[in-house]
Amino acid sequence: MKTTKGEQTRARILDAALVLFRKHGYERTTMRAVAESAGVSLGNAYYYFESKESLIQAFYGRTHDQHLAACEPILEREKDFRKRLEGVMKAKLQTIAPYHRFAGVLFKTAADPQSPLNPFSDASRPVRQEAKELFGRVFRESNAKAPNKLAEELPDLLWTYHMGIVLYWIHDDSPRARKTQRLVDETIDLIVKLVALSRLPPVRPLVTRALRLVATLRG
Repeated sequence: MKTTKGEQTRARILDAALVLFRKHGYERTTMRAVAESAGVSLGNAYYYFESKESLIQAFYGRTHDQHLAACEPILEREKDFRKRLEGVMKAKLQTIAPYHRFAGVLFKTAADPQSPLNPFSDASRPVRQEAKELFGRVFRESNAKAPNKLAEELPDLLWTYHMGIVLYWIHDDSPRARKTQRLVDETIDLIVKLVALSRLPPVRPLVTRALRLVATLRG
């Protein structure tokens, strides 16, 4: 698929920004430096990205699109809930692997609850909602079953779980993030078993209580 000149310029600006963020950090990188590195005027840089924050949101969008593309063959092929969740999670780790060092740099700013770069912020809502829809599809189109209330909450719960894995990955210094890979394997087994157990009558009161706690924490 051919890209327009505008799309190419936008991608070049974003690529230049990511290099500078990795090299100098987010706070010390200016839009002027990004424009100079990308070979465009400052006004042109602001035409495509109104702020440094919008550059990071574009980065979130890029990695999300890469993740969606990697997940599509898995979701089309597999119906088993475990295989679908495992495939989506491992696709996530594969698509973000090139950004491991940058993620550590970005985390210093994005971890601030008041930062628009925080994955839970209003500014991050579009990508967050699309990602939750992806996890909803993982369960919804699988062969797994769950009580209605749990099924409704699973997209949000699975997205939150995946963010926990990403946070662990950011701090994982093992070769090729092997510890994170092992954590995914172990926790997916646990999630699949818990979802299966949730349909048993003796377990349903615990599920209801757990979901009530989730609602309380969400506020």
